[in-house]
Amino acid sequence: MDISTAKALVTGANRGLGRALAQELAARGATVYAGARRPEQVDLPGVKAIRLDITDPGSVAAAAEEAGDVNVLINNAGTSTGADLLTGSWDDIRLEMETHYLGTLRVIREFAPVIEAQGGGSVLNILSVLSWISFPTTGAYSAAKAAEWNMTNALRQQLAPKGITVAGLHVGYMDTDMARHVTDSKTHPSDVARAAVDGIASGAHEIVVDDRSRQVQSGLSDGVAALYPQLG
Repeated sequence: MDISTAKALVTGANRGLGRALAQELAARGATVYAGARRPEQVDLPGVKAIRLDITDPGSVAAAAEEAGDVNVLINNAGTSTGADLLTGSWDDIRLEMETHYLGTLRVIREFAPVIEAQGGGSVLNILSVLSWISFPTTGAYSAAKAAEWNMTNALRQQLAPKGITVAGLHVGYMDTDMARHVTDSKTHPSDVARAAVDGIASGAHEIVVDDRSRQVQSGLSDGVAALYPQLG
């Protein structure tokens, strides 16, 4: 895909990775819509901010009307409540699923006909290494990301005949507000954004950004014992 002629929507584009994605696309010549619940927080020149709450069906439908020429959709909007599955509040667990799985699916369902009407294009779901592995402290987030990964796999098959490539991006810790408490090494959002846009341009179905994600991916075939050695 020629990014310089693309018309892209990035969800959750007011900060962190979403902002870096919008900035990278704009730098390569794309027309960019920056979706955010508070569009006044979008501060990138040359980017059109639109109001978008992916958990609100009316907001998603209105965004599809406003950005009716999109042929690239990047589903980046997310949340991280820190809820574990045994003691976390139901509201937090439900929010994770409503955002990462149902919210992302809602956006794709609304924008897939838009992209098809442009002759095809690309959808990129920003996933996580935590869609492949989980820890007690990330139970709700990981479950929602795993559901989003499986949804990505299903939709890439359904949308391919319509000329729409569906990709998933897996990354570990990024240097964003969501991981501000993490002391391990973190990838800069601009590096992730560069890899993401390179993947869209090349038509990749899967973009694995960092060594942590590659290591976990390689361990999937070895089963539970390899992923969770503490279980003995």
